[in-house]
Amino acid sequence: MRPTDAEILAAPKVLLHDHLDGGLRPGTVLELAAGIGHDLPAGDEDALGQWFTDAADSGSLERYLATFEHTVAVMQTHDALVRVAAECAEDLAADGVVYAEVRYAPEQHLGGGLSLDDVVAAVEEGFRLGESRAAAAGRPIRIATLLTAMRHAARSREIADLAVKNREAGVVGFDIAGAEAGFPPTRHLDAFEYLRRENAHFTIHAGEAFGLPSIWEALQWCGADRLGHGVRIIDDVEVRPDGTVALGRLAAYVRDKRIPLELCPSSNIQTGAAGSIAEHPIGLLARLRFRVTVNTDNRLMSGTSMSREFALLADAFGYDLPDFEWFTVNALKSAFIPFDQRLALINDVVKPGYSALGAQRAFDRVRTAGTAAATTERLSPRSA
Repeated sequence: MRPTDAEILAAPKVLLHDHLDGGLRPGTVLELAAGIGHDLPAGDEDALGQWFTDAADSGSLERYLATFEHTVAVMQTHDALVRVAAECAEDLAADGVVYAEVRYAPEQHLGGGLSLDDVVAAVEEGFRLGESRAAAAGRPIRIATLLTAMRHAARSREIADLAVKNREAGVVGFDIAGAEAGFPPTRHLDAFEYLRRENAHFTIHAGEAFGLPSIWEALQWCGADRLGHGVRIIDDVEVRPDGTVALGRLAAYVRDKRIPLELCPSSNIQTGAAGSIAEHPIGLLARLRFRVTVNTDNRLMSGTSMSREFALLADAFGYDLPDFEWFTVNALKSAFIPFDQRLALINDVVKPGYSALGAQRAFDRVRTAGTAAATTERLSPRSA
């Protein structure tokens, strides 16, 4: 059966691919922009939120990325970064997320005079503030950070060093992002080699707008632990006329090695990687038991949340609570925090949360059946 919206909201969720500068509240963008004199394409909260979604809903990754000019512009001071990070933690917690890895590019937040270290310190301060507020509201969450380098720039080695330096401050990994075409991950080999020497974790945006070569380079040349999106691995999966499925060598490697796919269904549709949720490769990839995870990517640009992504998947593929538990456990298995901490979240938070939802559903069914039976008995001619 399809989970109710209330069940989906209450279900514990884990998020591995969410951009800090892609998840601002429209009202926050308006207020921060007014404070610095930055012009926006809309003047009220609802209209601005709709503009972001419409501008991103173009089928072009390049145009999608252009929407970030406005969010990044208002994230150039210590106070702005603290506020945005705190609100991010609160919003995710209110949506039932219990663990999230949120990524951002420190090099994009230096316009107000902050140093790279200043940026990291401000974001971590904001996340700790947001965590405390969420806990006080009865929705505890843990936020970890990924530092992102821009693949068209030349600071990846510097950002990798920043990630390693801040491992004790909440940074758990590294990423590269930006337009894939023309900017292969191998341009940043020195950063990835450094990270491997430092026993550090990293993911790479690959297989989103570009195909199998991007995925192959990310894995076999750069050594990525996870694939940011990775949706184009479907290009190496053949569905034959008789319904049987054959995996190419790269797809088989990804599945056999349990390499996590950070799939972002709504975002993938906006950038042209899939035509609709029902056509999204997540259905086949999950059925073939790839290490599939569900993510939001950019909540503002996609007008989405983890609950909305789960609801869309439930409608498209008939997924129920056990399926969402599987996605969630997949994500925690793939997280960049220590193994014992991942295991504790699985056993102490995720599994009990889904078990409680299942028990409540069973209780509601029994109660509904009992009420129906009692009503039938009262209306039966034999009881008259």
